[in-house]
Amino acid sequence: MLQPAKIITRNVWILSLVSMFTDVASEMLYPVMPVYLKSIGFSIVLIGVLEGFAEAIAGLSKGYFGNLSDRLGRRIPFVQIGYSLSAVSKPMMAVFTYPLWVFFARTTDRLGKGIRTGARDALLSDEATPETKGRVFGFHRSLDTFGAVIGPLLALIFLQWYPGAYQTLFFLAFLPGLLAIAFTVLIREKKKAQAGGPTKPGFLDFLGYWRRSPAQYRQLVSALLVFTLFNSSDVFLLLQIKAAGLSDSAVIGMYVFYNVVYALASYPLGILADRIGMRRVFVLGLLLFAAVYAGMAFASVWPAFAALFFLYGIYAAATEGIAKAWLTNICAKKDTATAIGTYTAFQSIGALIASSLAGLIWYSAGAATVFIMSACVGIAVAIYLGRLNNFENQ
Repeated sequence: MLQPAKIITRNVWILSLVSMFTDVASEMLYPVMPVYLKSIGFSIVLIGVLEGFAEAIAGLSKGYFGNLSDRLGRRIPFVQIGYSLSAVSKPMMAVFTYPLWVFFARTTDRLGKGIRTGARDALLSDEATPETKGRVFGFHRSLDTFGAVIGPLLALIFLQWYPGAYQTLFFLAFLPGLLAIAFTVLIREKKKAQAGGPTKPGFLDFLGYWRRSPAQYRQLVSALLVFTLFNSSDVFLLLQIKAAGLSDSAVIGMYVFYNVVYALASYPLGILADRIGMRRVFVLGLLLFAAVYAGMAFASVWPAFAALFFLYGIYAAATEGIAKAWLTNICAKKDTATAIGTYTAFQSIGALIASSLAGLIWYSAGAATVFIMSACVGIAVAIYLGRLNNFENQ
């Protein structure tokens, strides 16, 4: 008697644990990074330049290394190098405090993310069938996001005992990073044929995939990028809570609560997407996003914020992993890393523009205008995707 195929395979578990430990390391530092940078002499402007430069490097490198992974027919080296660079960058931030060195360390971290993203998602895609992509990507997203719960909590506990010991925290963040590196050794990869074209493509050669990609891919990515341009950093949501009078602890607590909901909902929503279609779940997520952002324009008390952040966690679970699962069902298997890399490259640049636009609008027209505009775009993109006929089976 044939046994049913295992959906959450060994590789899916290992890749999910690697992402979780890496996120523990990164999120240990996320709440204190701006404070630490200011303590070593960085101005707000310089912090903005640092983050913008690092994210731009990450965005463009996702496209290049995704394309290179497909050309070489290899995944594991990109995964191992990418996670190793991100782990090593944590103690680098604490060794020296010179601006150029900090720029180098932060860029190393983001470059690591760029190197691994396309190859890792292609490995996840290889472990699934079109009927199980939602579950596989949802499970990975769930464990990844649990890292975003554990990391800030560990940082809060440590700083309660050792206030201001930021450099020590950077060294401690290296430990979960080392665990992530160790787990990458256990990943197994099936031999693949190399894709056509030169094995060392130009840095922007991945842009050529846009012209030869399926029409469905271009339609979906175009919609996602329009949404990205009006989906600013979560920092703006936290700023709105802070402006309403909540304490710093309450703000961090709300961020942790959001990540708990996100982590718990990702796998169930992945199962739902496999059953009723990626498009339906994704559109539901966009409508929840619109409801949250519209609510943020008017909320003023913590119970309202808690309800909105609960819905925001459901939105994230219904869109983040689902988008990648959906894209891998559309593109050819040999182009998986390139397709994901191209999308995430555009997405990174779009996110930079989105946060800049949100900051300008917030300054000139107020926070409510930012949130209402984002809500309207979320509804518009949901309607657009809902009406596309060639996504009936997605």
